[in-house]
Amino acid sequence: MLRIGICDDSADARIALRSALERALERRRSGEAAFFEFSSGEGLLRWMENHAGELDLVFLDIEMGGLDGMETARRLREADEGLGLVFVTGYTDYVFDGYCVGALGYLMKPPKQDQLEGVLNRAAEARLREADQVFLCRSGETLYRIPKKKILYFTSDRRQITCVAANRTYVFYSKLDEVERDVGDGFVRVHQRYLVQTSAVDRMEGSQVFVESQGIPVSRACRPAVLAALARSALEG
Repeated sequence: MLRIGICDDSADARIALRSALERALERRRSGEAAFFEFSSGEGLLRWMENHAGELDLVFLDIEMGGLDGMETARRLREADEGLGLVFVTGYTDYVFDGYCVGALGYLMKPPKQDQLEGVLNRAAEARLREADQVFLCRSGETLYRIPKKKILYFTSDRRQITCVAANRTYVFYSKLDEVERDVGDGFVRVHQRYLVQTSAVDRMEGSQVFVESQGIPVSRACRPAVLAALARSALEG
């Protein structure tokens, strides 16, 4: 399911864009989409503080009261490098500014159906390209898209997994063995309950590795693999 944010200070504009997107998705036979509407850039950014990685694509009006769409986009890009951004506006003045934040599109109001379909196609292609750069996990109805390079470590407590990333912590249900398989290279099992990104390790002392001053236990069984992984990471770095 594609998760789409619409940020515009006009309720009528949000309704019109959502309807147009629903028609475009239906024509593309892209399946269902979840829509999240915001009336201001400030509101969107506040929401994102607690919901990082929960949107795939955001349509932004540029000319909003308060924080404009371009500044909102810059702050969104700082928080989530993989988030798809699309500008929808009545003016052409900002078209080149969109390239500064890696926008997928710049659409004039009201956007045409073929333009929306083109943006949705580019968004789908971008998601495929980033597939090996993000870790996906689900908590209830929420799907998180976590950039792998921001993950510090995973820890498990029975079937509850906690992913500690640079910007926030995520909790979901799984097995650490499955997480280890899905997350791929660059991570090493240091303990039955811990999986660590090798590049995030500051040092190893005795039976612990340290990640941002946090000591994480290294089991005797895992120690040889941990030493080898850290050595490879140092050579590659």
